Amino acid sequence: MDFRITGLHTTQFAELQLATDDELRRKGVERRIVDEPNSAPCRISLQDAEVGEEVLLLNFRHQDVETPYASSGPIFIRRSTKKTFDAINVVPDQQRRRLLSVRAYDAKDYLIDAEVAPGTELELLIGRFFADPQVSYLHVHNARRGCYACRVDRV
Repeated sequence: MDFRITGLHTTQFAELQLATDDELRRKGVERRIVDEPNSAPCRISLQDAEVGEEVLLLNFRHQDVETPYASSGPIFIRRSTKKTFDAINVVPDQQRRRLLSVRAYDAKDYLIDAEVAPGTELELLIGRFFADPQVSYLHVHNARRGCYACRVDRV
């Protein structure tokens, strides 16, 4: 079954990417310089920021719905990112190297299934969840820290 993985859209963060440190602080956003490989996964490009790269750490409402499953949490975005990851049947390396929590939602934005697995098994989980016609879309989270990672839709 074909699937589409997308990062967050750059337009959602354009203002932050140009903001001064004072403006960022007022919005509760932290500017950081990455000091460890694979420690700052960008939710726009779905690439890990490089050591020495500037990132923003902020709270983001990734499940912006009017149900009990509404949710937000911390995410990193690379300040230099210009392009949103959007690909069919491609799992980014960023996801493959992490333990993931995959959450399946129905058309009314209610959680109906979930599983934790190594990122190398993401395609199997996507196939399993989308075999259920009630599943409308998936959210992928980093299982250890619980941070939102990306969205998966049917194609």
